[in-house]
Amino acid sequence: MGKKILVPLDGSEQATEALSYTFSEFPDADITVINVIDPIDVGYTSTVGMPGYSEEWYEESKENAAMLFEEAQEMAAEHGTSVSTKTEVGQPAQTIVEFGEEFDHIVMGSHGRSGVSRILLGSVAETVVRRSPVPVTVVR
Repeated sequence: MGKKILVPLDGSEQATEALSYTFSEFPDADITVINVIDPIDVGYTSTVGMPGYSEEWYEESKENAAMLFEEAQEMAAEHGTSVSTKTEVGQPAQTIVEFGEEFDHIVMGSHGRSGVSRILLGSVAETVVRRSPVPVTVVR
């Protein structure tokens, strides 16, 4: 039986590279891709106070996740396999760590931030590496 691997997808090039790496390095693995919808993101827009905006934002986020999953399925088909998909709502690093407990390995992309932006924004990958109970591979 192959490993169970979790690959977080956020639409970045690094996340796509992580998924590609997973297909090539773990060809027999059961791969699940996850997209975490961060409710904090809604707070950064000027339309937050408009009635119904949070529902609209959430629906757009789910549609975005569906597009990411479709691309992941296409990549999987190119490698002769398939992936399972999961959408969760929460703080990305914490959600990935908690959901990742059910897996043997997490493979994720790094945004490669450095300097002040890394200090101010933090790093989801770094937090997952520090807190995960399972091995984590970060693909640059």
